[in-house]
Amino acid sequence: MAKQKQLSEVRYDIMGFRRPAMILSLTLIVISIVALALRGLNFGIDFTGGYVVEAGFEQPADLGAIRDNLSGNGFDDAVVQFFGTQSEVMVRLAPREGVSGAEINTQVKNVLDGAGQGAVELRRVEFVGPQVGEELREQGGLSVLLALGAIVIYIWLRFEKKFSVGAVAALVHDVLITLGVFALTQIEFDLSVLAALLAVIGYSLNDTIVVFDRIRENFLTLRKVTTEQTMNISINQTLSRTVITSLTTLLVLFALFFIGGEAIKSFSIALIIGVVVGTYSSIYVASSSVIALGITREDMLPVEKEGSPELDEIP
Repeated sequence: MAKQKQLSEVRYDIMGFRRPAMILSLTLIVISIVALALRGLNFGIDFTGGYVVEAGFEQPADLGAIRDNLSGNGFDDAVVQFFGTQSEVMVRLAPREGVSGAEINTQVKNVLDGAGQGAVELRRVEFVGPQVGEELREQGGLSVLLALGAIVIYIWLRFEKKFSVGAVAALVHDVLITLGVFALTQIEFDLSVLAALLAVIGYSLNDTIVVFDRIRENFLTLRKVTTEQTMNISINQTLSRTVITSLTTLLVLFALFFIGGEAIKSFSIALIIGVVVGTYSSIYVASSSVIALGITREDMLPVEKEGSPELDEIP
C-alpha cells in the first residue's frame, strides 16, 4: 500500500532520461575542457597584476562617463567601480610595458580631469605585480580542490562512499561547465568569479544532499522497489523544493546582473550559470552517477556486528 502510494507520486520519469542527460553533460564537459585548453580564461587584474588607482571627486561620479573616457584614451580594459561613497572611485588597469607608475599616474589624472566630473584627487596609485597574481591563481585553485576534498569526506561519513563519488561528480560537472562558459565568452575572470564558483559548489551540494537524504530514507522504507524507481520517487518528492529554491535565487541574481553595475556583472553571471547547472546536476548527474556505481538497498543497511545481543538470543 505504501509502495503504491509512493509510486503514485511519480509525476515525471526523470531517471528514464538519465542516459540522454549524461550524454548532454559529457558533451558540455568536453566542450568546456577544449575551450579551456584552446582559449583559456580571460584573467582580470586580480590574477595578472596591474595598477589600482583610487580617486576622490567633489560630487557623485558617473561611472559610465569615466569608463567611456578611459576607453577613449587607450585604457580599454579599465575596471571602474565605487568604493566607500559615490564620490570615491577605484580604477583598475592592466600593466603596460615600458610605462612607469608615475606615467600611469599622470595619464589617469589627465583622463579623469577630462571626464566632466569636476575636480579629482588621486589618493592612491598602487602596482600589483604579476607574481602576486600568480600566487592568487594558485591559492584560488587550491581552495576549490580543498573544498571538493572536504565534501568527499563529509558525504562519505554522512551517507556512503558511492554517494560521495556522485556528489563530487556533480560538483566537478558544475565547475567545469561554468569555467567553460567563461572560456568561450572570454568574460573577465577575477576574484569575485572565483568566490562565485565556491558559492556554486556550496549551493549545488546543498541541493544534492536534500535529494540524497530522501533517497536514503526511501531506500530504508520502501521494499520490492528497484533502485531506479527509488531514485524517481525521491527526486519527484524533492523536485518542487529544488525548482522553487532555484527560481527565487535566480530572481535575485538577475536583479544583480541588470542593476548591480559592471563591478559585479561577472560575479552574477557566474552564479546564474552555476545555479542553473547546479540544479540540473543535483537532479540528473548526482543520482545517475550513483546508479552507475551500482548502489543498492543493502548498501544503506547498517552492518550487523558479530556477537550482538540480538544474535545471542537466537537459539
